[in-house]
Amino acid sequence: MSRLLRANMATSEEDKLPDHELLGQTSTFIFAGTDTTSTALAHTFHLLAEHPAVQEKLQREIRDARARHGDIPFDALMELPYLDAVCRETLRLYPPVSFVIRSVRQDVVLPLSAPVRGIDGRMMHDVPLAKNSKVVIGMLASNRNPALWGKDSYEWKPERWLSPLPKTVTDARIPGIYSNLLTFIGGGRACIGFKFSELEMKVVLTVLLECLTFSLSDKAVVWNHASVQYPTVGWTSAKAELPLVVEFSGKLHVG
Repeated sequence: MSRLLRANMATSEEDKLPDHELLGQTSTFIFAGTDTTSTALAHTFHLLAEHPAVQEKLQREIRDARARHGDIPFDALMELPYLDAVCRETLRLYPPVSFVIRSVRQDVVLPLSAPVRGIDGRMMHDVPLAKNSKVVIGMLASNRNPALWGKDSYEWKPERWLSPLPKTVTDARIPGIYSNLLTFIGGGRACIGFKFSELEMKVVLTVLLECLTFSLSDKAVVWNHASVQYPTVGWTSAKAELPLVVEFSGKLHVG
């Protein structure tokens, strides 16, 4: 955040953001980018603790990249295939925000990918929506749809991203900006920081997994659905926490 403020101060008056825009941009970064990315990272570490074989494979890839490059450059980091697969699969199965609400700008008829039976018993092939209607967009439902992703759509399988996606996924033309998913939505209201979030996830995972191993504790962790998902210990607690066992398992890189 300090770098962004310094960059704005150093630019010309013509290109400099006024104070009200700077405040708006800062608020967007803090509100939209803090809990969402941290939740995605927390869920990733929890999943890796649940799947030690996946964690070990990812650690090998990270350590091999470190041995080749030293400080892993941006392009090399973004091209690590298994790291990318782990991030994509987590964001598919467990998007930090599971739904959003949008307003219809004008009267429109929304076509359905498959007919559904209405409350009057008739089959519907489209849905008329009046201007200012509220529409709930279920990112979670789309990302987990068995008709698109197959019978294992509810399973966390990073390997699914190491081969071409099913034709049912690519032909569905999901209107998202990220990997045929609705995790970051799409169109003019899509998440403007999705590439930054992806980079942040990969950097944190790379730094920590190079020298640390995560495993489950004896506490039962429950993931709760809210505006942003969050973990608690048990069903009755309202305190967000994710207890894991962390062990030093590799060489600590100081750069």
